Amino acid sequence: MKNQPMITINNRAVPINGERSLLEVARNSGIDLPTFCYHSDLSVYGACRLCLVEVEGRGIIASCSVRAEPGMVVRTHTEEIRELRKISLELLLANHPQSCTTCGKSTSCQLQSLCRRLGVNEVRFRQTDRDLPVDHSSPSLVRDPNKCVLCGDCVRACKEIQAVGAIDFVHRGAAASVAPAFGRDLAEVECVSCGLCTAVCPTGALIPKPETEPVWAALNDPKKTVVVQIAPAVRVGIGEAFGMEPGSIETGRLVASLKALGFDQVYDTGFAADLTVIEECTEFLERKASGERLPQFTSCCPAWVEYAQQFCPDMLPNLSSCRSPQQMFGSLAKHTLPEKLGIDIDDLVVVSIMPCTAKKHEAKLEKFRTEGRPHVDHVLTTQELATMIQEAGIQFRQLQPESLDMPFGFKTGAGVIFGAAGGVTEAVLRYGVEQLSGENLAHVDFEELRGQQHVREATVTADGMTLRVAIVQGLKNAADLVARVRAGEADYDLVEVMACPGGCIGGAGQPITLARDAKRQRAAALYQVDKMLQLHKPQENHLVSECYDTVLGSAGGPRAHQMLHTHYRHRRRTNGSELTVLENHHEAKLEVSVCQGTSCFLRGSQPLLSALTQRINEHGLQDRVQVTATFCLEACDRGPTARIQGNPIHHCTLETAWAAILDECNTLPVLN
Repeated sequence: MKNQPMITINNRAVPINGERSLLEVARNSGIDLPTFCYHSDLSVYGACRLCLVEVEGRGIIASCSVRAEPGMVVRTHTEEIRELRKISLELLLANHPQSCTTCGKSTSCQLQSLCRRLGVNEVRFRQTDRDLPVDHSSPSLVRDPNKCVLCGDCVRACKEIQAVGAIDFVHRGAAASVAPAFGRDLAEVECVSCGLCTAVCPTGALIPKPETEPVWAALNDPKKTVVVQIAPAVRVGIGEAFGMEPGSIETGRLVASLKALGFDQVYDTGFAADLTVIEECTEFLERKASGERLPQFTSCCPAWVEYAQQFCPDMLPNLSSCRSPQQMFGSLAKHTLPEKLGIDIDDLVVVSIMPCTAKKHEAKLEKFRTEGRPHVDHVLTTQELATMIQEAGIQFRQLQPESLDMPFGFKTGAGVIFGAAGGVTEAVLRYGVEQLSGENLAHVDFEELRGQQHVREATVTADGMTLRVAIVQGLKNAADLVARVRAGEADYDLVEVMACPGGCIGGAGQPITLARDAKRQRAAALYQVDKMLQLHKPQENHLVSECYDTVLGSAGGPRAHQMLHTHYRHRRRTNGSELTVLENHHEAKLEVSVCQGTSCFLRGSQPLLSALTQRINEHGLQDRVQVTATFCLEACDRGPTARIQGNPIHHCTLETAWAAILDECNTLPVLN
């Protein structure tokens, strides 16, 4: 301690320990300064002004945006600071709807929590009156701008972690809000349904879209047989909703609660994950042998698949054609369970319990239907299931554990570790290495694939063959890796991509927690479940083998491909209509459009559009040129893209666009 740089906080000497801000130093010393807009994984924003401290010689400052310097003398709760924090919260409350009891985030709302914690028991400011429309368009998310506190957490998470930018700040002053581009709904823009915005939103402005009511309706319909699958990550997350420690393994109580709710059969998505490993690895080994379409990217994360279809169309041939475990299970269930359970297929309802919001969008895709019937009827998040358990009055902690139903309740450890980032790759190697060597794989742990780093690389040798693998968390990191692959700077055979930091255990549908170590504890619990099971490799799942013998045929064969695989297409992002920026009603006009889709936007299309419009006005050409902001010119990797009189210009700059405009203007008829 003697040689460490120190500061003084509330008359106590505290080491700096290399932390990036005064806020982090204070928290490490046991002082939890209040914040709205601060997240350790995001850039510093400094908007909420709740983390105020008083620094001797500097006055009152925001601790999140100031680096700790040796010798600082800091006070965190003076009378003035306490009053300023209360005023900040009162101002937020005055601009916030008072519908807390019916809000989807009532039990996890940071605004409520901070008001209780800081002793705010009255609002001394006049309540504002605004009633903006609530956006229900997305199959995965609900956006209520009336509850937004403009902390910017969702904006930064969408840009900095996912590189999507589906939402941003719009307007100024009292009219400022967070919204998709040009006032569109979430379903019309580039949103990939990952739900990270809901996970960081401190209020109910962004929440997972609930599906509890149709599930209740199915459970209460005596004609329906309702079966449910539970994803691996749910069993290590559900306990947190009932006051248990992160990483509590609650498979038995989870099954008991689902049966108490009225589900007829409770199955494990781990069964389908074992199936996924066999199909995906079979596909991978065929690619490796031929040397074609490598690296193979995993396809079990629907947010990543959606991102690839929007932003990486050139990489779609490299995606595994395997469906996600959820959709494999749905296909198999709708095909086999009616006969097994002695019911009509129209009376079978398949429900998923997932840690993920993107699974809601995935389940509603038209390609995952047969004769108009969805393979998965409803998707509930872990949060929604906890709400149903509480609504039913079930005392979760007092339940006696119950067993999963067969055959789809049987799984190996390989299927369970799918829920942690790196788990899919490890499961594939547990199968693939044995397939290549022809020998029993005695040691099944590939610990070099585990960890919390956002990008991990490893090399594995099997029967003289070298396999280069990478694990990526967060879509921005995936985009960076894809760029390196395109440029020939990275050479991999297999790449696992998870949109959510930590993988499925950190999914947006999991119980919201501010505990820093929660994701690590959840992941560790999944590996503990793996150890507690007797079987750890998907090829050891005898019920999966039986499924191939009786239903699917050979791995990767025609029947398996029909039921367990899918296809991809380059999906247009923002709705294809245009927004006129500079209008011209003359018949002899030059039409100029600039793409404002996210890929082009991130490459500078918005400043290009503004500068181009300004130059046209400066040169008096506004009576000859009509400028529109368009959405998706299908050239994502070559943005920004503009179109001058129908001719596309990729990697467009102001000067190249201006030169093209001048050339085209010379060909227009002279105006009278």
